[in-house]
Order: sequence, then structure tokens, then C-alpha cells
Amino acid sequence: MSTSINSTRQRLIDAAIELFTVQGVTETTTRQIAELAKVNEVTLFRHFGNKHGLLLAVISESPVFRNLGESLKMQASQITSVSQALKDYCEERLHSLEQIPDLVRSVVGEAGHYPVENRQALGRSLTQANHYVTEYLATVIEREKLDTHLPAQKLASLLNTMLLGYAVIEFTSEFHELWHDRDEFLENLVALFLNKVTSTFPGSYQAIATDKVIDLPANLVHTILQRAKKSGLRDYALMYVLFGAGLSPTEIVDLERSHQIYDANRHLLRIGSIRQVPVNQWIMGKRYGSYTSNPLTQWLKVRKDDQPALFLNDNGMPITEEEIQKRWLILTTGLLTPENQQPLIEQAQQTWCVEMLMKKMNLEDLSIITGWSLTKLQPYARKAREKFALEQAIHLDRKL
Repeated sequence: MSTSINSTRQRLIDAAIELFTVQGVTETTTRQIAELAKVNEVTLFRHFGNKHGLLLAVISESPVFRNLGESLKMQASQITSVSQALKDYCEERLHSLEQIPDLVRSVVGEAGHYPVENRQALGRSLTQANHYVTEYLATVIEREKLDTHLPAQKLASLLNTMLLGYAVIEFTSEFHELWHDRDEFLENLVALFLNKVTSTFPGSYQAIATDKVIDLPANLVHTILQRAKKSGLRDYALMYVLFGAGLSPTEIVDLERSHQIYDANRHLLRIGSIRQVPVNQWIMGKRYGSYTSNPLTQWLKVRKDDQPALFLNDNGMPITEEEIQKRWLILTTGLLTPENQQPLIEQAQQTWCVEMLMKKMNLEDLSIITGWSLTKLQPYARKAREKFALEQAIHLDRKL
């Protein structure tokens, strides 16, 4: 009996969502909903009282909010960076909203005609979602030992408001020039929030403003690689991939042996399902082996284990982002950048991007290789132009 009641109730909710989406809440009648759900109109009244009671159920059980708490708890328990945690949440919420664009338009456009109970229900759903996100952010911030300028609750409120605002704009307007696409919006949103985060211990994750690229000089890069070589093949290969392929720790931990493609003419790493990144044998003017014999291939040749992961920790298990961060801290201890700071691991990726542009790679091709938008790459292009202009000035001075 209980299963039958639940089935009838769900059919009514599904029918309401379908009709609300197609013709709006105001124009939809209870008779139409009942007919689509193949029940008597009296059954609808028995379950929900009236159409707006049904709308309450639609709002509170929307896929935007359903199972959100459990989903975020699972994500928060996984080892991930703050940037990835934020991006994962934003992508999932926008994906949920994109499944029901017409319903979002209807709810927003007709909200002024709803009883106060409906608007209160929407408010409660948003508040509950905000509570889940607050816990999610608090867990990640605590695990990463980060200080924030704003409490987790305020960060969650701002994040959810911006996501909902994005959805409303996208679903109700066209041909705006606020952002190029969803990826660009997400990158800028995450960057905005990361700029509110500062690390509590040197060398851990720090948000570097997206409009300021600080690459590392060649002598410092070579010193880090030489230190890594003395430390062991694993560390040497790790630094080689950071500076030779421009990968982030998040991307590195997902690499497996099978993701390598190499022969005498190339050495590639497959990132995800379609993207490939070259591993450069030349780094900052110095050659590190060849495509078939370099720090990475040498590290893999000496391994006797059956682990599929490309990099392992000291216990023979797949390495984590936190462990990569620790290796970087150890290998860069005592070293200083021209800004008189200890090098940050994010600067390895920045250095690679600038070097690729200095080697005359165009922005479109670099966008394909990195998976970054052209907007995100603009600061790197400017940095490369600055360095090239400086080199030209020095060259001209030598000719005089």
C-alpha cells in the first residue's frame, strides 16, 4: 500500500514538473496534471491540497536539492584541493539546474503570483542547501588548514547566490557578454573565492590572483630539479613532470602508467579521456634526457610493483596531493624566488605555461593542451610578452 501511495505521489510530481516546464505554473491546471499522471483530480487534492501545495513538493524535492547533503559529505571526505572541491560543487549544481531550465524560468518569472507559503518553501530549500555547502566548505578548509577572510557560512551564501544568479541570467537572456561560456564563469568564480583564502603554513596552497603570473627563473628551476635528482628517482620524475608537462598536483595523482605514450619522436601523458600533454625534454634551456630515456621513464623502469599509478609514495601506495605538496616543500626549503619568497608549487605550472608561449606556441593551441579558457591564459600571454620584450631590449643593448 505504501509503495502504491508513493508511486502515485511521484507520478503527480513528475507530471507537474513536465507541465510547469512546458506551459508555466499559472497556465497549468490540476485537471491537466491529474490526467497526465493518470489519476483522478481528487487524488491530487488528497495528496497536496491544491496546485500550490503540489508546487511546494516540486520545489522541496527538486533535483537541485535532492540528495545534496549526502553528495557533499561524500565529496568532502575525498582527498582533493580546495580549488577542485569548489569547482566540483559548482559544476554539479549548475548541471542540476541545466536539467530544468524551463522550470527555473517559470518559478522565477511567476514567483510574484505564488502564495507566501510557496516562496517560503523555496527560501527553506535554499537555506538547507546553504547549510550543506557550509559544512562542505568547513570540512575542506579544516582539512587543508586554511584561514579565510570570511566564515564558511558567508562563503557558502555568496557561492550559492552567484550560481543561482548565473542560472537565472543564462535561462532568461541571450547574447549577453558577461562571460564567454560556463567554463569561463566557473574559473572566474573559483578564482574569486580562492582569493579569499590564505594558507596557515609556508608553501601550502595559496591562491595566486589570476591576473598576476609569477613564473620561476631558469636557475631556480634547475636547482630544484638537481635537488630532486639527488633525492631519488621518484622525486626527480615528479619535478620533471611538474616543470616538463605543466601539470597540477590534482592532475598528477590521477595519472597511471597506461596514460603514457612515447617513442623516439614524442612523450605524451593522457589527461582525462581526450586531452594529451607533451612532456618536454628541454626545460628552461636545458635538456633532461630524451623522449624515451628521461627522469620519468627511468623511475618507471626501476619499479617492481604492480600498482597502476604513475607515482607512488614512500609506502608504495598511490601518491596524494598532500604528499606531492610535502615533497615540494622539502625540495624547495631554503630557496627563494626573486620576490624573496619560497617557491610555490603552483608556480611550476605557471612557469611551464610561460615557457611554452616563449617558444612561440599560440594561445589557441595552449588552450587545447591545458584545457584552460583563452581568458584564463591572457595573463600568461602578457607575462610572456613582457619577458620577450625584456630579452629584445637586452639584445639591442648588446648590439650597440
